[in-house]
Amino acid sequence: MSFNPETRAKAARLAARAWRDLAASLRFFSILPLPAGVEPAGPAFADFAWAAPLAGALIGLLAAIALAVAVRLGLPASLAAVAAVATLVLVCGGLHEDGLADFADGLFVGRSRDERLAIMRDSRIGAFGAVALTLALIARVAAIAALVGAGAGHAAAALILVGAAARLGALVPLTALAPARGDGLGASAGRLAPGVFLAATATTVGVALVVGLAGLGVARALAAAALAAAAAGGVAALAKRRLGGQTGDVAGAAQQAAEIAALVALLIGAGPS
Repeated sequence: MSFNPETRAKAARLAARAWRDLAASLRFFSILPLPAGVEPAGPAFADFAWAAPLAGALIGLLAAIALAVAVRLGLPASLAAVAAVATLVLVCGGLHEDGLADFADGLFVGRSRDERLAIMRDSRIGAFGAVALTLALIARVAAIAALVGAGAGHAAAALILVGAAARLGALVPLTALAPARGDGLGASAGRLAPGVFLAATATTVGVALVVGLAGLGVARALAAAALAAAAAGGVAALAKRRLGGQTGDVAGAAQQAAEIAALVALLIGAGPS
């Protein structure tokens, strides 16, 4: 089957656009170096947000590699899980963890909307932020270690799926809420149109289908993605009530909530390891 030059040229343009959007998403969600040939200046966030789950899947793949190496070295499941989570934190520069800690401090300490936003902007971590961050790290390590009990390959596939679902979760408050302040990461991203979120959802479903067919189970993978989005929706609801909108910290907290929810969903009904 042959294609005419116009069809091949269109396919090449689409492939180049997809590669550019994926690179832009990786640049937004991680501190990975830019691929060769990708310019630092990228399109608006809404233009490449559809690829955020793909970027998350690649980030999850890096964590899966770290996990596999640790298991191959004979380390116990708990230490292999620590290696995976440490990789996630390092690759993303602690972006999401910082957002979770700031959101927790602002959510529970501030008395007014303006005070909460000011607390979230403070680089220092308070008691609520420290507790939230500690519990989140423990939950992630414990869940991944439990998944290793079903096999290192199973856990590695889960990390890829969870990486995609968690980035979809980060988009939930950016879609549901207007920016709470006029500057910052949330304001620069703006409020995403529903069509952008639907495109990102379709990307996540695609990742879930591939990973599900590869061994996790399609129904379980889709359920994990759905629970991740629901958890992020809960964070967005809290942000609307307490802040009146979203910020970059809210998106980070939503990502963390989505990641933990997806990991838990993959463990429901799995039985003892």
